Amino acid sequence: MEKGLVHIYTGDGKGKTTAAAGLALRALGHGLTVCYAYFHKRPERYGYTEVGSLKKLGVEVHGIAEGHPFFDKDIVAGQHAELTEKQFKELVEHVRNQQFDLLILDEVIVSVHSGFLPEKLLTDFISSKPENLELVLTGRDATANLIGLADYVSEIRKVKHPYDKKISAREGIEY
Repeated sequence: MEKGLVHIYTGDGKGKTTAAAGLALRALGHGLTVCYAYFHKRPERYGYTEVGSLKKLGVEVHGIAEGHPFFDKDIVAGQHAELTEKQFKELVEHVRNQQFDLLILDEVIVSVHSGFLPEKLLTDFISSKPENLELVLTGRDATANLIGLADYVSEIRKVKHPYDKKISAREGIEY
């Protein structure tokens, strides 16, 4: 690709990470190199099995500031914000030194919305990313500023969900 574009998958519906993982699968099928970075998740604790599957397929995976104070009471918000910013900057430097075709920043929008990652750091990266890098951002509550910088924006809206009927998340489907 001579020019990589910016995608956003946002909204309150199920499937933002799944859509990003599907794009990674398509890219891999065409011989593209993929880097996937997840923000504030703990795959070993909560069963985010897409992480393991992507690794098996040859995707380079990075965990940024694993865990979230909302779910993990042992995490101190201020320290978590410092860690998020530090690890994001390290990831950006790594991406600039590699030749990835696709970079997925899963839940980075939540990181911005929760106050763990300054939006300016993300928008500066978007504006100065490697020219051929396709970039995907996921998470609820994308800001107007982020949406303005994107080439694709998909809002995944919840119309109906089993959780509304008190049906718990099911392994292999919701996680």
